[in-house]
Amino acid sequence: MAKTFVITGSTRGIGFGIAGDLLARGHSVVVSGRQQSSVDAAVVSLASHATAGGGKAHGIACDVTQREQLQRLWDSAAGALGRVDVWVNNAGISNRRERVGELAEKDIRGVVETDLLGMMHATQIAMHGMLAQGGGTIYNMEGFGSNGMTTPGMSIYGASKFALTYFNKCLIAEARDTPVKICYLSPGIVMTDLLKTDIAGTSGEDWERTKRVYNILADHVETVTPFLADGIAKDQPHGARVAWLTSGKAALRFMTASFRKRQILTDADRPAA
Repeated sequence: MAKTFVITGSTRGIGFGIAGDLLARGHSVVVSGRQQSSVDAAVVSLASHATAGGGKAHGIACDVTQREQLQRLWDSAAGALGRVDVWVNNAGISNRRERVGELAEKDIRGVVETDLLGMMHATQIAMHGMLAQGGGTIYNMEGFGSNGMTTPGMSIYGASKFALTYFNKCLIAEARDTPVKICYLSPGIVMTDLLKTDIAGTSGEDWERTKRVYNILADHVETVTPFLADGIAKDQPHGARVAWLTSGKAALRFMTASFRKRQILTDADRPAA
């Protein structure tokens, strides 16, 4: 059965890829981003997917750091689609890979306000709307740091994702007796503009280590998003995790890395310092 989706931060990258895959499968999607011009361009670009699959694409500008804009996103989506079956908190930014003492205040504020506070406000607004309509599912996007892993230069982004996972775990317990399901979405390491922003601060041994690991574990958007779209389109149980890069898959890739060469990240992909 066709469903209706809202995906924050979906004018490019993983969010855009998921939107296209959902549309091609006959679902309807509301895409969003900070600038209306980029939203309009995304809707136009997605038109071919919608035509092929029968779903409809809508779009509205939304800065997730502004609660009133998140409420407007919900209201517009519910008005356009009738209801929102699935809300995906995908919007996120990253800072250059720098040590804490080198970070600018705007980078700290930007990551926390977008990746953590924006997700919290959006979750609350979506939950209120879904309770009123009788149900729905909210997916919060995990990332590096969600499992407690650490690496130098990733303190702010990693902390925001570790906090997201804790928040989601608590919310799953709180929502257990409601018609709203809270779930995790875990894409793994995906080559997006966000990831390229992160690696811009690497050089020397750090760059070589990053390149080696990413060529084992990372994937392109078009490889990952069909799996994610299929996962969130299913009726998952409360607390489910739709994960592309599982621990078993990661272990297998490391074991086979010596004879299965992958070229996901090259020196040409490293942004200028």
